[in-house]
Amino acid sequence: MSSLGIYQMRDCPTSAQMGAIETSAVKDGVTTGAEMMRCAGRALARAAFEASGAEPGDRALVLCGPGNNGGDGYVAAIALREAGLDVQVCALGDPRKLGGDAALFAEEWGEAIAPLDPEALGQGPRPVLVIDAVFGTGLSRPVPDVLPKAFAAIRSAPGEAPLTIVAADIPSGIQSYTGALLAPEAAAEVLAADLTIAFHAAKPGHFLGQGPAVCGALEIAPIGLAQDDRTPPLTEPHKGDIVRLIAPDAAEAADWLAGWARPEPGGHKFSRGHALVLGGGPGKGGAARMAARAALRTGAGLVTLGVPADAITENAARLDAIMLSVIETADDLGGMLKDHRLSALVLGPGLGIGERTRAMVRVSLEAKRATILDADALTSFADHPEELFDLLHEDAILTPHEGEFSRLFPDLGLKSRDMSKIDAARRAADRAGCVILLKGAATIIASPGGAASLHPGLYERDTRWLATAGAGDTLCGILAGLAAHAPEGQLHGAAECATWIHAEAARSFGPGLIAEDIPDRIPDLYRAHGL
Repeated sequence: MSSLGIYQMRDCPTSAQMGAIETSAVKDGVTTGAEMMRCAGRALARAAFEASGAEPGDRALVLCGPGNNGGDGYVAAIALREAGLDVQVCALGDPRKLGGDAALFAEEWGEAIAPLDPEALGQGPRPVLVIDAVFGTGLSRPVPDVLPKAFAAIRSAPGEAPLTIVAADIPSGIQSYTGALLAPEAAAEVLAADLTIAFHAAKPGHFLGQGPAVCGALEIAPIGLAQDDRTPPLTEPHKGDIVRLIAPDAAEAADWLAGWARPEPGGHKFSRGHALVLGGGPGKGGAARMAARAALRTGAGLVTLGVPADAITENAARLDAIMLSVIETADDLGGMLKDHRLSALVLGPGLGIGERTRAMVRVSLEAKRATILDADALTSFADHPEELFDLLHEDAILTPHEGEFSRLFPDLGLKSRDMSKIDAARRAADRAGCVILLKGAATIIASPGGAASLHPGLYERDTRWLATAGAGDTLCGILAGLAAHAPEGQLHGAAECATWIHAEAARSFGPGLIAEDIPDRIPDLYRAHGL
């Protein structure tokens, strides 16, 4: 099997960008359309055969659509027949109207092609394997009602054998950029695949919206195309228009981490940066302490926690290597920022909501340091987001979850969103004039001008244990630990690396994770990658 893990890919192209990549490859003589289709269909058949555990003589059903995705299905049907399976092909639409390479392979199939008839499909016997090659990544309109009915009929057909459904490129009904289900909500369960084989690269819809729930497992199959050179590796700044996938293999991760986290030979604590985390009053300090500890573990040379005077004793009892400073007011903060060695600021975790926090944010942003705003620092501006946007600069980053994002950008928020999460983050970055890190199972990092990256905490890199109180606070701290010594204007890259470190540290712990565990996993992560 020649499929690849999703964490060996660099980019996450849209359907249109994928089409341009293919067209360019054909124009340059690298491959042909027929050869790409043959590679895709054969990879699909191999993966489906292995995933289903099928044996010669078992029944397989291949559902083909009216476009190139259907062509992949015809190639897969031919390959499964060659492997000894009893293969039936059903088509949506008239296969005689196929054009291009898909028509070529439908003709090569050479056997009967039945219509996609739910009543007939429900008669059984139920197949061991179904390949969904009906609609691919170009789908932009709702699927016809016959499709979910056909899948429901197949699932309910009589038979004892377990059924495995494998999707070609993306399950039919999932929009490949937004992950939206272009079918009634109830159809998600019947259209869901057990395995999706994406061709050349994962698409955004594999990670967004309902895509992960419908795709099952995800594998990438090469089809003879080179990596798109418009998307630089993670070791270089990202300025391209293709979404960069934060998915390094072990070798790239080692080089990447070394660039961000390895101290310079002969350096000292101030050369590694000094991060200041602002915290709240008595009993409200846990979030800021976790952020501060994560910043120190990640690589900041010094970390100071600034809190009101009545919270000093509480924090002193919990901290050693992290310094403490009394910061009651924005004036106190302004005085501390006269020390230009303070290179990164974190405001939000446990800070409190209101005018005091707004004043702290104003002073912090006026100082033009790397500034990370989260939680209470964002919610404090929910009623007047334009005031915050007027203050922000390119070395600031907002790190909202969906609820905080919706309060600052109500027209782009989850409930009113009619676009991809990627485009929502891009528009927010342009509006705010700074980097946006929009958290979630698929985290989006966007910068003004359109550069966007996607970290997929899904499939073989499942990060579900990060759904725990305080996890976002530790992400802020990790980001501060990198931003404290990052070159000016490189917060996008720091955010990419911080998001990956955060996820990998959590994954290395696994079940039972609480936020306090995350900083302590970072040293082992660094050692594992040669730091």
